[in-house]
Amino acid sequence: MSGFVYSIVKLAVKSGLYSYHKRIKVFGLENIPKYKPILFLPNHQSALIDVLLIGTDCKRKPFFLTRADVFSKPFLKSIFSYFRMLPIYRMRDGRKTLSNNNLIFDECAYLLNRGEALVVFPEANHNLKRRVRPLSKGFTRIILRAFEMNPTLDIQLVPIGLNYKNAANFPDEVAVYYGKPISARSLYDKANLNESSLAIKNDVASRLKGLTTHIPEELDYDASIRTLHNVNANFLNPEEINNKLKLFTAEKLSDSKPQSIKSGKISFSYYVLVLFNFPVVLFWCLVIKPKIQEPEFMGTFRFATGFILFPVYLTLLLLLLAFFLSFNIALLSVFLLTMLNMVLVKFALD
Repeated sequence: MSGFVYSIVKLAVKSGLYSYHKRIKVFGLENIPKYKPILFLPNHQSALIDVLLIGTDCKRKPFFLTRADVFSKPFLKSIFSYFRMLPIYRMRDGRKTLSNNNLIFDECAYLLNRGEALVVFPEANHNLKRRVRPLSKGFTRIILRAFEMNPTLDIQLVPIGLNYKNAANFPDEVAVYYGKPISARSLYDKANLNESSLAIKNDVASRLKGLTTHIPEELDYDASIRTLHNVNANFLNPEEINNKLKLFTAEKLSDSKPQSIKSGKISFSYYVLVLFNFPVVLFWCLVIKPKIQEPEFMGTFRFATGFILFPVYLTLLLLLLAFFLSFNIALLSVFLLTMLNMVLVKFALD
């Protein structure tokens, strides 16, 4: 029964993601080993959206390392645990809590030895900047502990590049690239664990920089973004973007001018969306959006608001129209509204 509930929730979330985004493209699913222990290692830009995109499409049933503060309430802890989420403690949770990670790393190592898949964000934080940040050594500690239990374990490291057109906007487009797996065992040297850890970090970082847009530290970030926009770069194609970045020089960046600011006119399609979904949009604008302090969470909370409130709104609308008109008219109206929203998201809104 529990597996059935998990599958239903996964299907619902996947449907929600594809309804929320204008377009989702997934590449490289053939690179995911079916029966070997896997560490999925994605870049991290858009908070929980990153997790959901991987969890619903990766063809495995992975465990996720998740920031520990969301486990603070028993009810939430039971829900997150059911969906295979494990708490990871950070310095901001208190220095004393960091020792709890030892037990979590041991559990992760045990899961790998059992042939399971784990999702770990090696950057250890999220940021909307189009750049692969320095990788934390936490994920390498999991790998080394797994090898302590079984030196011959064939751990596969699968780098994942998450590429958003504009992660804070709605509707957004996203491309997910699963890279070719790396054999962790080929980089493991029992006699030199520090070198092993460094080799793993360097290899994963190098692969990630090819799977997502990576603006090197030596380039001016804002000028690079401005120049990429000026040449209409496709942020869903990291290979194209990174090739353009290789051609950038300080002189070229300094010559780039900001794009002309678009007029503040709101499209007719947006007015239509607001008109027919006014209660949900109003709740988002007045209650949820003002409380969001980090732009990386904008997409997550917008998606969650729609995922929870739209079914409620459509159900109430169905009951109201059925009461005053007829059930058939109510059902048709709700169906047409759903189709209208899909058309607006997929084809009209930008």
